[in-house]
This record gives sequence, C-alpha cells and structure tokens, in this order.
Amino acid sequence: MEGLSTKSKLHSRLSTFVAWIAPDPQTRDEIEAQADEIRGRIMEKAAKDGLEITSSMKSGSFAKRTGLRRHMRGNAEVEGQDVDISFVVKPQGEQSFELQPLVNKFMKYADESYPKTEKESTKSSVKLKFTNTLAYDLVPLFSTKEPEKQMLVRATGERILTSVQKHTDFVKSRTEESDKKKGVVLFNECVRIVKWWREFRCDEGNYLQEIPSIVIDLLCAKAFDQLSVKPTYAHTLAEWFTFLAHVVKKKEPVWFGKSKPNSTVVSTDSWQLLDPVNPENNIAKRFKPFEIDEFAEWLAIGRDTLSRSIAADMTGDDNRCLDQLVSLMGNPFKNHCDEEA
Repeated sequence: MEGLSTKSKLHSRLSTFVAWIAPDPQTRDEIEAQADEIRGRIMEKAAKDGLEITSSMKSGSFAKRTGLRRHMRGNAEVEGQDVDISFVVKPQGEQSFELQPLVNKFMKYADESYPKTEKESTKSSVKLKFTNTLAYDLVPLFSTKEPEKQMLVRATGERILTSVQKHTDFVKSRTEESDKKKGVVLFNECVRIVKWWREFRCDEGNYLQEIPSIVIDLLCAKAFDQLSVKPTYAHTLAEWFTFLAHVVKKKEPVWFGKSKPNSTVVSTDSWQLLDPVNPENNIAKRFKPFEIDEFAEWLAIGRDTLSRSIAADMTGDDNRCLDQLVSLMGNPFKNHCDEEA
C-alpha cells in the first residue's frame, strides 16, 4: 500500500466523510457549558433530596472525542448527538445499590429542572432530549473507596467495578500518541469511521443487532497498539480490519498491559475482550458464538472491500472505488464524501 497517496481521491473522500459524521468542533464549548448547567441543576435537586453526589464528570464518546454527529438508521442518516454526564452517588448501605430507584430519582430531578424538555428513561440512565438534536444522558454510578473507581450497576443487578476517568484517558492517550506522529491520521477519527460502519452493519445484520461502543473502542485500541496509524484512512483501516477479522474469527483473547486472561475471568465465555480498567470484566461475555462469527464475517468483508477500494484507487478506477466505499459505509457516503456536496 506504499503507493496510496494522501492526495488521492480515496483519501479525500474518506476525510470529507469523517468531517461530516464528526461533531462540529465549534459547538464543543457551547455543549460543555450546557452540560455544566445540567450538572449544576441536577446536583442541586439531589442535595435538597438528601442524595449525596460525590462527583460528576464528562464521559462517553463526547469526552473521548470519538462521538458521531450523525448516525446510520436504515438506509439513511439521522441527525443527533448524545453527550454522557456521569453522576457518582454515595451509597447508603447495601440496600442502596439498586439501579431503578436511582434512575427514578434522576428522572424526578430532570422533570423539576427541565419541565418542558422531552425525557426518556432507559435501563440505566435518563435522557434529556433538546430540540437542537442534542441529547444528554444522565448516568448514575455508585462511589467506591477509591476516588477514581465507580460501581456500575446493570439493570440485571450485576455490579461492575469501572472508572470513567480511566476509560476516557485510555482512548484519549492513543489519540494524543497519534497526534505526535507527523503525516498520519488521528486515532479517534478512525474510531469514528468504525463506529459508523458498525451502525451500518448492525442495520443489515442477521443475528447481531448491537455492538456497544466500548467494544469498538477496545478493538480499535488493540489494532492501534499493534499497527499504529498510517498517512491515510484507507491504509489504516485496511490493516485494522485485517488484524481484527483474524482476532475475532479465531476468538483470540484481547487484553491490555498486564491484564492477561487468568482464572478470574469466566473460562466458559466464547470470547474474551478484557476491560483495561477492570480485567475481571469480560466485555465480550454478552456475545453468543454465532454473533461472534457474524461479527468476524463483517470484519472480513470490510477488509476485502477496503482492499478493493484501494486497488481501484491506485489504478484510477474512480467509479469502482466509490462503489466499494458505498458498500462499506452505506448510501449516505455517496452523498457526503465530496467537498462540494
């Protein structure tokens, strides 16, 4: 792929598309200011209610700078950006580790703070939907004895030790590392493309209907650790997809640092994708064997499609190159990959 140029039509199109799916950087300060306002109002209501919130922080894709401004739904794109705000609550005894009563409390605080704003209660959060296609997810967590670790409680009652700060730093550190390399694409922008591809594939899937963002974050991080990033998106993603297609097909364990799989991880899980913050938490335990097989097939198709698009670009076959990219990213790519579009 040495002949792949940053001046090529292929790279130009992917660069334009990345800019189209990414949140507008000029609105970031405005969003952060609104998030701070929401944080302040919710914490004020909680304090009056006797609920102690020990801290609140930016989290999720907005904090990691891997979020999307537009999403793939069916055969078209939809506008919408979600911003997570985590609230760390001090538990009052064993009985207080119940998620639904806590979510109900946050819905009450949101109703009192924003009575005219549309709201939605999910299994683990409260979503505030503003008319500007911007939504804020209020995500309650429980504090632990360690300031940078929180207890996440699932709707099933399962408790998972996590760290919002460390997960954010885990992703941001790789973006910062890629930013230090001259003439290469950024890690977080590649993650954005993979997230869009994930949504397109899930809409087309047979068994696999959802791939959580944390799975994409970790797999992209592993690919980056093994292969880094290259001057072009196509070259980088072709190498990542090739590597990940093999890992997922063979169900090879994925871990980071010294968190190699050990007896504390359930050995009966079909595949192990270990949380770098808490290696005892297998992120991939939710997947059934046939779902993992379908995911591996998607990655293999992505690998082959990227290879064909690169070959077409290098031989000057622009139409075939575009057709391959549309088959990879969906119809919206065709309408939003050229600067004049």
